[in-house]
Amino acid sequence: MKHMLSKMSKVALLGAILLGPVGCSDFLEEQAPSNLTPDNFYTIPDHAEAALASVYADLRFMGDGAGIFSSNWQLLEALTGTSTTETAQNSDLNNLYGLVHDGNTAHVVNYWNGLYKVVAQANQVLDKVPAINPMPEAQKTKILGEARFLRAWAYFMIVQLWGDAPLITQPQTATSEDFQPGRAPKEEIYNLIVEDLKAAEAAGLAWMDVSGRVNLAATKTLLAKVYLTMAGFPLSKGATHYKLAADKALEVITYANANPTTINLFTTYEDVHRESTENRLEHLFMLQYNTLVAGNPMDNFYPNFKPVTFNGPSGTGSSVPTRSFYDSYEKGDLRAKDQDGYFYTTYFTNGNGARFELGAPYVFKHFNRTANGTSGVAGTRQNNLNVPVIRYAETLLIYAEAQNEVGGPTQAAYDAMKRIRDRAQLTTPALGTFTQATFREAVWRERWHELCYEQITWFDMVRLRKVYNEKTNGFDNFVGHVNLSSNQALQEKHLLLPLGKQEMLNNPNLKPQNPGYPN
Repeated sequence: MKHMLSKMSKVALLGAILLGPVGCSDFLEEQAPSNLTPDNFYTIPDHAEAALASVYADLRFMGDGAGIFSSNWQLLEALTGTSTTETAQNSDLNNLYGLVHDGNTAHVVNYWNGLYKVVAQANQVLDKVPAINPMPEAQKTKILGEARFLRAWAYFMIVQLWGDAPLITQPQTATSEDFQPGRAPKEEIYNLIVEDLKAAEAAGLAWMDVSGRVNLAATKTLLAKVYLTMAGFPLSKGATHYKLAADKALEVITYANANPTTINLFTTYEDVHRESTENRLEHLFMLQYNTLVAGNPMDNFYPNFKPVTFNGPSGTGSSVPTRSFYDSYEKGDLRAKDQDGYFYTTYFTNGNGARFELGAPYVFKHFNRTANGTSGVAGTRQNNLNVPVIRYAETLLIYAEAQNEVGGPTQAAYDAMKRIRDRAQLTTPALGTFTQATFREAVWRERWHELCYEQITWFDMVRLRKVYNEKTNGFDNFVGHVNLSSNQALQEKHLLLPLGKQEMLNNPNLKPQNPGYPN
Protein backbone atom coordinates (compact mmCIF):
# COMPACT_ATOMS: atom_id res chain seq x y z
CA MET A 1 0.00 0.00 0.00
CA LYS A 2 2.81 2.41 0.87
CA HIS A 3 4.52 1.58 -2.45
CA MET A 4 1.30 2.29 -4.34
CA LEU A 5 0.81 5.62 -2.58
CA SER A 6 4.41 6.58 -3.34
CA LYS A 7 3.90 5.91 -7.05
CA MET A 8 0.64 7.88 -7.04
CA SER A 9 2.39 10.85 -5.40
CA LYS A 10 5.09 10.87 -8.08
CA VAL A 11 2.47 10.80 -10.82
CA ALA A 12 0.59 13.69 -9.23
CA LEU A 13 3.80 15.74 -8.91
CA LEU A 14 4.76 15.08 -12.53
CA GLY A 15 1.27 16.12 -13.64
CA ALA A 16 1.56 19.41 -11.76
CA ILE A 17 4.92 20.18 -13.44
CA LEU A 18 3.68 19.32 -16.93
CA LEU A 19 0.38 21.17 -16.70
CA GLY A 20 1.72 24.23 -14.91
CA PRO A 21 -0.58 26.88 -13.43
CA VAL A 22 -4.23 26.84 -14.49
CA GLY A 23 -6.78 29.65 -14.63
CA CYS A 24 -9.74 30.06 -12.32
CA SER A 25 -12.20 29.11 -15.04
CA ASP A 26 -10.26 25.91 -15.76
CA PHE A 27 -10.38 25.01 -12.09
CA LEU A 28 -14.11 25.59 -11.88
CA GLU A 29 -14.71 23.32 -14.88
CA GLU A 30 -12.78 20.39 -13.44
CA GLN A 31 -14.60 17.19 -12.42
CA ALA A 32 -14.26 16.28 -8.77
CA PRO A 33 -12.14 13.11 -8.72
CA SER A 34 -14.36 11.61 -6.00
CA ASN A 35 -17.48 11.75 -8.19
CA LEU A 36 -17.25 8.20 -9.49
CA THR A 37 -19.63 7.07 -12.22
CA PRO A 38 -19.84 3.85 -14.23
CA ASP A 39 -18.09 5.71 -17.07
CA ASN A 40 -15.02 6.86 -15.13
CA PHE A 41 -14.67 4.13 -12.49
CA TYR A 42 -13.67 1.03 -14.50
CA THR A 43 -10.04 1.84 -15.30
CA ILE A 44 -7.83 -0.64 -13.41
CA PRO A 45 -8.11 -4.32 -12.36
CA ASP A 46 -8.84 -3.37 -8.75
CA HIS A 47 -11.98 -1.59 -9.95
CA ALA A 48 -13.15 -4.80 -11.60
CA GLU A 49 -12.57 -6.75 -8.38
CA ALA A 50 -14.42 -4.13 -6.32
CA ALA A 51 -17.37 -4.12 -8.72
CA LEU A 52 -17.60 -7.90 -8.60
CA ALA A 53 -17.48 -7.78 -4.79
CA SER A 54 -20.55 -5.53 -4.85
CA VAL A 55 -22.46 -8.20 -6.80
CA TYR A 56 -21.54 -10.82 -4.19
CA ALA A 57 -22.61 -8.43 -1.41
CA ASP A 58 -26.01 -7.91 -3.02
CA LEU A 59 -26.73 -11.65 -2.79
CA ARG A 60 -27.27 -11.05 0.90
CA PHE A 61 -30.61 -9.30 0.25
CA MET A 62 -32.27 -12.58 1.21
CA GLY A 63 -31.19 -12.02 4.81
CA ASP A 64 -32.56 -8.47 5.02
CA GLY A 65 -35.52 -7.69 7.20
CA ALA A 66 -39.14 -7.94 6.03
CA GLY A 67 -40.88 -6.28 8.93
CA ILE A 68 -41.14 -7.36 12.56
CA PHE A 69 -39.78 -10.84 13.37
CA SER A 70 -39.18 -11.72 9.72
CA SER A 71 -36.52 -11.90 7.00
CA ASN A 72 -36.83 -12.11 3.23
CA TRP A 73 -35.66 -15.75 3.09
CA GLN A 74 -38.82 -16.87 4.89
CA LEU A 75 -40.74 -16.39 1.64
CA LEU A 76 -39.33 -19.67 0.32
CA GLU A 77 -40.01 -21.60 3.54
CA ALA A 78 -43.47 -20.39 4.55
CA LEU A 79 -45.06 -21.48 1.25
CA THR A 80 -43.80 -25.08 1.49
CA GLY A 81 -45.94 -26.15 4.43
CA THR A 82 -42.92 -27.63 6.23
CA SER A 83 -42.63 -24.70 8.66
CA THR A 84 -44.94 -22.57 10.76
CA THR A 85 -44.72 -19.67 13.22
CA GLU A 86 -44.90 -19.47 17.01
CA THR A 87 -45.45 -15.72 17.08
CA ALA A 88 -47.70 -14.70 14.14
CA GLN A 89 -46.70 -11.05 14.64
CA ASN A 90 -45.85 -10.26 11.01
CA SER A 91 -48.95 -9.88 8.82
CA ASP A 92 -47.02 -10.35 5.56
CA LEU A 93 -45.44 -13.56 6.83
CA ASN A 94 -48.83 -14.72 8.10
CA ASN A 95 -50.22 -14.16 4.61
CA LEU A 96 -47.47 -16.35 3.15
CA TYR A 97 -48.21 -19.13 5.63
CA GLY A 98 -51.92 -18.80 4.84
CA LEU A 99 -51.30 -18.73 1.05
CA VAL A 100 -53.09 -15.38 0.75
CA HIS A 101 -50.08 -13.29 -0.28
CA ASP A 102 -50.44 -10.65 -2.99
CA GLY A 103 -48.51 -7.93 -4.79
CA ASN A 104 -48.18 -5.89 -1.59
CA THR A 105 -46.54 -8.66 0.46
CA ALA A 106 -43.17 -7.32 1.59
CA HIS A 107 -41.21 -10.54 1.02
CA VAL A 108 -42.46 -10.78 -2.58
CA VAL A 109 -41.54 -7.16 -3.31
CA ASN A 110 -38.14 -7.47 -1.61
CA TYR A 111 -37.20 -10.62 -3.55
CA TRP A 112 -38.01 -8.95 -6.88
CA ASN A 113 -36.02 -5.84 -5.99
CA GLY A 114 -33.12 -7.81 -4.53
CA LEU A 115 -32.77 -10.18 -7.48
CA TYR A 116 -32.95 -7.42 -10.07
CA LYS A 117 -30.33 -5.46 -8.15
CA VAL A 118 -28.00 -8.48 -8.49
CA VAL A 119 -28.77 -8.51 -12.22
CA ALA A 120 -28.09 -4.78 -12.54
CA GLN A 121 -24.75 -4.98 -10.72
CA ALA A 122 -23.67 -8.02 -12.75
CA ASN A 123 -24.62 -6.23 -15.96
CA GLN A 124 -22.34 -3.34 -15.00
CA VAL A 125 -19.42 -5.72 -14.52
CA LEU A 126 -20.08 -7.51 -17.80
CA ASP A 127 -20.40 -4.23 -19.70
CA LYS A 128 -17.49 -2.28 -18.23
CA VAL A 129 -14.76 -4.77 -17.31
CA PRO A 130 -13.90 -5.93 -20.88
CA ALA A 131 -12.54 -2.47 -21.75
CA ILE A 132 -10.16 -2.26 -18.77
CA ASN A 133 -6.61 -2.18 -20.11
CA PRO A 134 -4.05 -3.16 -19.04
CA MET A 135 -5.51 -6.13 -17.18
CA PRO A 136 -4.36 -9.77 -17.19
CA GLU A 137 -6.66 -11.73 -19.49
CA ALA A 138 -6.96 -14.65 -17.08
CA GLN A 139 -8.13 -12.33 -14.30
CA LYS A 140 -10.57 -10.57 -16.62
CA THR A 141 -12.02 -13.83 -17.91
CA LYS A 142 -12.46 -15.18 -14.39
CA ILE A 143 -14.23 -12.04 -13.16
CA LEU A 144 -16.57 -12.06 -16.14
CA GLY A 145 -17.27 -15.76 -15.57
CA GLU A 146 -18.15 -15.15 -11.93
CA ALA A 147 -20.44 -12.27 -12.90
CA ARG A 148 -22.22 -14.47 -15.44
CA PHE A 149 -22.74 -17.18 -12.80
CA LEU A 150 -24.24 -14.62 -10.41
CA ARG A 151 -26.51 -13.18 -13.09
CA ALA A 152 -27.60 -16.69 -14.07
CA TRP A 153 -28.35 -17.52 -10.43
CA ALA A 154 -30.51 -14.40 -10.08
CA TYR A 155 -32.41 -15.01 -13.31
CA PHE A 156 -32.93 -18.66 -12.36
CA MET A 157 -34.63 -17.49 -9.17
CA ILE A 158 -36.65 -14.88 -11.07
CA VAL A 159 -37.98 -17.19 -13.77
CA GLN A 160 -38.94 -19.88 -11.24
CA LEU A 161 -40.76 -17.38 -9.02
CA TRP A 162 -42.53 -15.19 -11.60
CA GLY A 163 -42.33 -17.00 -14.95
CA ASP A 164 -42.17 -14.48 -17.81
CA ALA A 165 -40.12 -11.53 -16.58
CA PRO A 166 -38.03 -8.60 -17.88
CA LEU A 167 -34.78 -9.84 -19.42
CA ILE A 168 -32.22 -7.08 -18.96
CA THR A 169 -28.64 -7.72 -20.09
CA GLN A 170 -27.24 -4.18 -20.34
CA PRO A 171 -26.81 -1.40 -17.75
CA GLN A 172 -29.92 0.78 -17.54
CA THR A 173 -30.41 4.50 -17.01
CA ALA A 174 -33.51 6.68 -17.06
CA THR A 175 -32.78 7.45 -20.71
CA SER A 176 -32.42 3.82 -21.79
CA GLU A 177 -34.69 2.85 -24.65
CA ASP A 178 -36.06 -0.11 -22.69
CA PHE A 179 -36.14 1.56 -19.29
CA GLN A 180 -39.65 0.14 -18.80
CA PRO A 181 -39.18 -3.34 -20.23
CA GLY A 182 -41.92 -5.82 -20.91
CA ARG A 183 -41.74 -9.46 -19.89
CA ALA A 184 -39.66 -11.94 -21.87
CA PRO A 185 -40.89 -15.54 -22.35
CA LYS A 186 -39.61 -18.09 -19.84
CA GLU A 187 -37.70 -20.06 -22.45
CA GLU A 188 -35.78 -16.94 -23.52
CA ILE A 189 -34.73 -16.37 -19.91
CA TYR A 190 -33.62 -20.00 -19.55
CA ASN A 191 -31.58 -19.70 -22.72
CA LEU A 192 -29.63 -16.79 -21.21
CA ILE A 193 -29.15 -18.71 -17.94
CA VAL A 194 -27.64 -21.67 -19.80
CA GLU A 195 -25.48 -19.38 -21.94
CA ASP A 196 -24.18 -17.56 -18.86
CA LEU A 197 -23.38 -20.77 -17.00
CA LYS A 198 -21.56 -22.26 -20.00
CA ALA A 199 -19.46 -19.10 -20.18
CA ALA A 200 -18.71 -19.39 -16.46
CA GLU A 201 -17.68 -23.03 -16.99
CA ALA A 202 -15.09 -21.88 -19.53
CA ALA A 203 -13.75 -19.02 -17.40
CA GLY A 204 -10.84 -20.87 -15.79
CA LEU A 205 -12.48 -21.26 -12.37
CA ALA A 206 -10.94 -23.58 -9.80
CA TRP A 207 -12.99 -26.62 -8.82
CA MET A 208 -13.35 -25.21 -5.29
CA ASP A 209 -12.54 -21.82 -3.76
CA VAL A 210 -12.21 -21.52 0.01
CA SER A 211 -12.58 -17.74 -0.26
CA GLY A 212 -16.23 -18.28 -1.11
CA ARG A 213 -16.08 -17.07 -4.69
CA VAL A 214 -17.79 -18.91 -7.52
CA ASN A 215 -16.07 -22.17 -8.44
CA LEU A 216 -16.37 -24.81 -11.14
CA ALA A 217 -18.19 -27.38 -8.97
CA ALA A 218 -20.90 -24.85 -8.10
CA THR A 219 -21.20 -23.77 -11.75
CA LYS A 220 -21.64 -27.31 -13.05
CA THR A 221 -24.08 -28.21 -10.28
CA LEU A 222 -26.19 -25.11 -10.90
CA LEU A 223 -26.22 -25.87 -14.63
CA ALA A 224 -27.32 -29.45 -13.85
CA LYS A 225 -30.10 -28.07 -11.66
CA VAL A 226 -31.20 -25.69 -14.42
CA TYR A 227 -31.40 -28.59 -16.88
CA LEU A 228 -33.34 -30.65 -14.31
CA THR A 229 -35.80 -27.79 -13.88
CA MET A 230 -36.16 -27.32 -17.64
CA ALA A 231 -36.94 -31.03 -17.95
CA GLY A 232 -39.89 -30.57 -15.60
CA PHE A 233 -42.62 -27.96 -15.44
CA PRO A 234 -43.34 -25.52 -16.94
CA LEU A 235 -41.05 -26.06 -19.97
CA SER A 236 -41.41 -29.87 -19.90
CA LYS A 237 -38.29 -30.53 -22.00
CA GLY A 238 -38.27 -34.10 -20.75
CA ALA A 239 -35.71 -36.77 -21.61
CA THR A 240 -33.17 -34.58 -23.42
CA HIS A 241 -32.78 -32.29 -20.46
CA TYR A 242 -32.84 -35.06 -17.87
CA LYS A 243 -29.83 -36.47 -19.72
CA LEU A 244 -28.14 -33.06 -19.79
CA ALA A 245 -28.73 -32.76 -16.04
CA ALA A 246 -27.40 -36.24 -15.30
CA ASP A 247 -24.31 -35.79 -17.46
CA LYS A 248 -23.45 -32.42 -15.94
CA ALA A 249 -23.91 -33.61 -12.35
CA LEU A 250 -21.82 -36.68 -13.16
CA GLU A 251 -18.90 -34.41 -14.13
CA VAL A 252 -18.83 -33.12 -10.55
CA ILE A 253 -19.28 -36.58 -9.05
CA THR A 254 -16.46 -37.99 -11.20
CA TYR A 255 -14.10 -35.24 -10.06
CA ALA A 256 -15.21 -35.71 -6.44
CA ASN A 257 -14.60 -39.47 -6.58
CA ALA A 258 -11.08 -38.82 -7.82
CA ASN A 259 -10.49 -35.99 -5.32
CA PRO A 260 -12.40 -36.94 -2.16
CA THR A 261 -10.51 -34.49 0.04
CA THR A 262 -11.62 -31.60 -2.19
CA ILE A 263 -15.31 -32.43 -2.81
CA ASN A 264 -17.27 -34.87 -0.70
CA LEU A 265 -20.07 -35.22 1.83
CA PHE A 266 -19.19 -34.16 5.34
CA THR A 267 -18.89 -37.12 7.70
CA THR A 268 -21.16 -35.45 10.28
CA TYR A 269 -24.15 -33.13 10.05
CA GLU A 270 -22.45 -30.86 12.56
CA ASP A 271 -20.02 -29.90 9.80
CA VAL A 272 -22.89 -28.57 7.68
CA HIS A 273 -23.25 -25.67 10.11
CA ARG A 274 -19.74 -25.21 11.47
CA GLU A 275 -17.74 -22.02 10.80
CA SER A 276 -14.50 -23.95 10.23
CA THR A 277 -15.96 -25.94 7.31
CA GLU A 278 -17.34 -23.02 5.33
CA ASN A 279 -16.66 -23.04 1.56
CA ARG A 280 -15.12 -26.49 1.84
CA LEU A 281 -15.81 -30.09 0.80
CA GLU A 282 -19.63 -30.30 0.72
CA HIS A 283 -20.30 -26.55 0.62
CA LEU A 284 -19.94 -25.78 -3.08
CA PHE A 285 -21.38 -22.27 -2.81
CA MET A 286 -22.51 -20.18 0.14
CA LEU A 287 -23.67 -16.68 0.98
CA GLN A 288 -20.79 -15.14 2.90
CA TYR A 289 -21.34 -13.64 6.36
CA ASN A 290 -19.04 -11.94 8.82
CA THR A 291 -20.23 -9.66 11.60
CA LEU A 292 -17.73 -6.99 10.50
CA VAL A 293 -20.00 -6.55 7.46
CA ALA A 294 -23.16 -8.57 8.08
CA GLY A 295 -23.95 -11.29 10.60
CA ASN A 296 -25.76 -14.54 9.82
CA PRO A 297 -29.45 -13.74 9.14
CA MET A 298 -31.11 -17.05 10.05
CA ASP A 299 -32.04 -16.21 13.65
CA ASN A 300 -35.78 -16.39 12.96
CA PHE A 301 -35.26 -20.17 13.18
CA TYR A 302 -34.56 -19.76 16.92
CA PRO A 303 -37.43 -20.84 19.20
CA ASN A 304 -39.63 -18.12 20.58
CA PHE A 305 -38.34 -16.72 23.88
CA LYS A 306 -36.30 -19.75 24.91
CA PRO A 307 -32.74 -19.32 26.24
CA VAL A 308 -30.76 -21.25 23.59
CA THR A 309 -28.15 -18.51 23.05
CA PHE A 310 -26.07 -16.08 25.07
CA ASN A 311 -28.96 -13.61 24.71
CA GLY A 312 -31.05 -15.63 27.16
CA PRO A 313 -34.81 -15.92 26.56
CA SER A 314 -35.10 -14.45 23.08
CA GLY A 315 -35.74 -15.59 19.51
CA THR A 316 -38.84 -15.06 17.42
CA GLY A 317 -39.88 -18.60 16.50
CA SER A 318 -41.30 -17.21 13.27
CA SER A 319 -39.96 -20.19 11.25
CA VAL A 320 -40.16 -23.49 13.07
CA PRO A 321 -40.68 -27.01 11.71
CA THR A 322 -44.18 -28.41 11.63
CA ARG A 323 -44.44 -31.42 13.88
CA SER A 324 -45.85 -33.43 10.99
CA PHE A 325 -42.78 -32.83 8.85
CA TYR A 326 -40.38 -33.63 11.68
CA ASP A 327 -42.28 -36.85 12.39
CA SER A 328 -42.09 -37.88 8.72
CA TYR A 329 -38.39 -38.85 8.99
CA GLU A 330 -37.79 -42.60 9.03
CA LYS A 331 -37.23 -44.21 12.40
CA GLY A 332 -33.52 -44.05 13.19
CA ASP A 333 -32.77 -41.26 10.69
CA LEU A 334 -29.79 -39.43 12.17
CA ARG A 335 -30.99 -36.20 10.57
CA ALA A 336 -33.87 -36.10 13.05
CA LYS A 337 -31.77 -36.87 16.14
CA ASP A 338 -31.45 -34.11 18.72
CA GLN A 339 -28.33 -32.00 18.01
CA ASP A 340 -26.77 -34.73 15.85
CA GLY A 341 -28.79 -33.94 12.76
CA TYR A 342 -30.78 -31.05 11.33
CA PHE A 343 -33.03 -30.52 14.37
CA TYR A 344 -32.73 -30.01 18.12
CA THR A 345 -35.22 -30.73 20.87
CA THR A 346 -32.94 -29.79 23.78
CA TYR A 347 -30.26 -27.20 24.30
CA PHE A 348 -28.14 -25.57 26.98
CA THR A 349 -29.42 -22.68 29.05
CA ASN A 350 -28.08 -19.40 27.69
CA GLY A 351 -26.01 -21.40 25.22
CA ASN A 352 -23.62 -23.13 27.62
CA GLY A 353 -25.48 -23.93 30.82
CA ALA A 354 -27.66 -26.82 31.92
CA ARG A 355 -29.45 -28.85 29.26
CA PHE A 356 -33.22 -28.25 29.07
CA GLU A 357 -36.11 -29.55 26.99
CA LEU A 358 -37.39 -27.25 24.26
CA GLY A 359 -40.79 -28.91 24.10
CA ALA A 360 -40.73 -29.12 20.29
CA PRO A 361 -38.26 -29.66 17.44
CA TYR A 362 -36.44 -26.67 15.97
CA VAL A 363 -34.14 -26.20 12.98
CA PHE A 364 -30.52 -26.90 13.92
CA LYS A 365 -29.14 -26.77 10.37
CA HIS A 366 -28.34 -23.03 10.69
CA PHE A 367 -27.46 -23.00 14.41
CA ASN A 368 -23.93 -21.75 15.14
CA ARG A 369 -22.50 -23.37 18.27
CA THR A 370 -19.32 -21.30 17.94
CA ALA A 371 -21.27 -18.07 18.28
CA ASN A 372 -24.07 -19.18 20.59
CA GLY A 373 -22.18 -21.51 22.89
CA THR A 374 -22.45 -25.20 23.67
CA SER A 375 -22.22 -27.40 26.75
CA GLY A 376 -19.72 -25.78 29.12
CA VAL A 377 -18.30 -23.49 26.40
CA ALA A 378 -19.36 -19.86 26.07
CA GLY A 379 -20.08 -18.56 22.60
CA THR A 380 -18.10 -15.89 20.78
CA ARG A 381 -21.29 -13.86 20.26
CA GLN A 382 -20.14 -13.25 16.67
CA ASN A 383 -22.36 -15.20 14.26
CA ASN A 384 -20.16 -15.50 11.19
CA LEU A 385 -21.84 -18.63 9.85
CA ASN A 386 -22.38 -18.66 6.10
CA VAL A 387 -25.67 -19.72 4.52
CA PRO A 388 -25.48 -22.73 2.16
CA VAL A 389 -26.74 -22.28 -1.41
CA ILE A 390 -25.35 -25.37 -3.17
CA ARG A 391 -24.19 -28.49 -1.36
CA TYR A 392 -22.63 -31.62 -2.86
CA ALA A 393 -25.52 -33.56 -1.33
CA GLU A 394 -27.75 -31.85 -3.88
CA THR A 395 -25.37 -32.71 -6.72
CA LEU A 396 -25.76 -36.39 -5.83
CA LEU A 397 -29.55 -36.15 -5.66
CA ILE A 398 -29.76 -34.24 -8.96
CA TYR A 399 -27.80 -37.04 -10.60
CA ALA A 400 -29.90 -39.79 -9.00
CA GLU A 401 -33.17 -38.18 -10.08
CA ALA A 402 -32.09 -37.27 -13.60
CA GLN A 403 -30.36 -40.57 -14.36
CA ASN A 404 -33.44 -42.48 -13.24
CA GLU A 405 -35.58 -40.47 -15.65
CA VAL A 406 -33.18 -41.27 -18.49
CA GLY A 407 -33.25 -45.04 -18.11
CA GLY A 408 -34.58 -46.22 -14.80
CA PRO A 409 -32.67 -46.85 -11.56
CA THR A 410 -29.11 -47.66 -12.62
CA GLN A 411 -26.40 -48.74 -10.18
CA ALA A 412 -24.79 -45.29 -10.37
CA ALA A 413 -28.08 -43.51 -9.64
CA TYR A 414 -28.74 -45.90 -6.76
CA ASP A 415 -25.24 -45.35 -5.33
CA ALA A 416 -25.70 -41.56 -5.42
CA MET A 417 -28.94 -41.72 -3.44
CA LYS A 418 -27.57 -44.38 -1.10
CA ARG A 419 -24.70 -42.10 -0.05
CA ILE A 420 -27.24 -39.64 1.33
CA ARG A 421 -29.03 -42.38 3.24
CA ASP A 422 -25.81 -44.00 4.47
CA ARG A 423 -24.83 -40.79 6.22
CA ALA A 424 -28.27 -40.73 7.84
CA GLN A 425 -27.57 -44.29 9.07
CA LEU A 426 -30.53 -45.67 7.13
CA THR A 427 -30.78 -49.00 5.34
CA THR A 428 -31.54 -48.64 1.62
CA PRO A 429 -33.55 -51.40 -0.07
CA ALA A 430 -31.66 -53.33 -2.76
CA LEU A 431 -31.50 -51.82 -6.23
CA GLY A 432 -33.57 -54.66 -7.68
CA THR A 433 -36.54 -53.80 -5.47
CA PHE A 434 -37.05 -50.42 -7.17
CA THR A 435 -38.98 -49.58 -10.30
CA GLN A 436 -38.46 -46.28 -12.07
CA ALA A 437 -41.56 -44.91 -10.33
CA THR A 438 -40.66 -46.05 -6.82
CA PHE A 439 -37.06 -44.91 -7.18
CA ARG A 440 -38.29 -41.51 -8.41
CA GLU A 441 -40.30 -40.98 -5.24
CA ALA A 442 -37.50 -42.32 -3.05
CA VAL A 443 -35.18 -39.64 -4.44
CA TRP A 444 -37.82 -36.97 -4.01
CA ARG A 445 -38.25 -37.96 -0.35
CA GLU A 446 -34.50 -37.62 0.16
CA ARG A 447 -34.61 -34.14 -1.38
CA TRP A 448 -37.37 -33.12 1.06
CA HIS A 449 -35.56 -34.55 4.10
CA GLU A 450 -31.97 -33.67 3.17
CA LEU A 451 -32.42 -30.21 1.64
CA CYS A 452 -35.20 -28.84 3.86
CA TYR A 453 -34.94 -25.27 5.16
CA GLU A 454 -32.36 -24.30 2.54
CA GLN A 455 -34.78 -22.38 0.27
CA ILE A 456 -34.91 -25.32 -2.16
CA THR A 457 -38.10 -27.25 -1.41
CA TRP A 458 -40.49 -24.66 -2.91
CA PHE A 459 -38.73 -24.85 -6.27
CA ASP A 460 -39.02 -28.67 -6.21
CA MET A 461 -42.75 -28.34 -5.62
CA VAL A 462 -43.14 -26.03 -8.61
CA ARG A 463 -41.03 -27.99 -11.12
CA LEU A 464 -42.50 -31.36 -10.12
CA ARG A 465 -46.08 -30.15 -9.60
CA LYS A 466 -45.89 -32.56 -6.64
CA VAL A 467 -45.76 -32.05 -2.87
CA TYR A 468 -44.60 -34.45 -0.19
CA ASN A 469 -47.44 -35.64 2.02
CA GLU A 470 -46.08 -36.13 5.52
CA LYS A 471 -49.00 -38.31 6.56
CA THR A 472 -48.94 -40.81 3.66
CA ASN A 473 -45.20 -40.59 2.90
CA GLY A 474 -46.23 -40.22 -0.74
CA PHE A 475 -46.69 -37.29 -3.08
CA ASP A 476 -49.80 -35.28 -3.85
CA ASN A 477 -50.49 -33.20 -6.92
CA PHE A 478 -49.50 -29.58 -6.26
CA VAL A 479 -52.97 -28.23 -6.91
CA GLY A 480 -55.18 -29.37 -4.06
CA HIS A 481 -52.43 -30.41 -1.66
CA VAL A 482 -53.21 -29.12 1.83
CA ASN A 483 -50.32 -27.48 3.65
CA LEU A 484 -50.59 -28.83 7.18
CA SER A 485 -48.98 -25.66 8.52
CA SER A 486 -52.13 -23.71 7.68
CA ASN A 487 -54.69 -26.33 6.54
CA GLN A 488 -54.94 -24.35 3.30
CA ALA A 489 -54.90 -25.96 -0.14
CA LEU A 490 -52.45 -24.96 -2.84
CA GLN A 491 -54.07 -23.49 -5.94
CA GLU A 492 -52.99 -23.19 -9.56
CA LYS A 493 -52.15 -19.52 -9.03
CA HIS A 494 -49.60 -20.39 -6.34
CA LEU A 495 -47.25 -21.86 -8.96
CA LEU A 496 -46.14 -18.27 -9.56
CA LEU A 497 -45.76 -15.27 -7.28
CA PRO A 498 -47.70 -12.09 -8.01
CA LEU A 499 -45.92 -9.11 -9.48
CA GLY A 500 -45.46 -6.27 -6.99
CA LYS A 501 -48.31 -3.76 -7.01
CA GLN A 502 -46.02 -0.72 -6.99
CA GLU A 503 -43.77 -2.24 -9.65
CA MET A 504 -46.72 -2.59 -11.99
CA LEU A 505 -47.76 1.01 -11.34
CA ASN A 506 -44.21 2.15 -12.12
CA ASN A 507 -44.00 0.01 -15.25
CA PRO A 508 -47.31 -0.67 -17.04
CA ASN A 509 -45.43 -2.84 -19.56
CA LEU A 510 -45.31 -5.60 -16.94
CA LYS A 511 -49.05 -6.17 -17.25
CA PRO A 512 -50.96 -8.42 -17.11
CA GLN A 513 -50.59 -9.61 -13.52
CA ASN A 514 -49.88 -13.31 -13.04
CA PRO A 515 -53.11 -15.35 -13.15
CA GLY A 516 -55.28 -15.43 -10.06
CA TYR A 517 -53.89 -12.32 -8.37
CA PRO A 518 -55.56 -8.87 -8.29
CA ASN A 519 -53.97 -6.17 -10.46
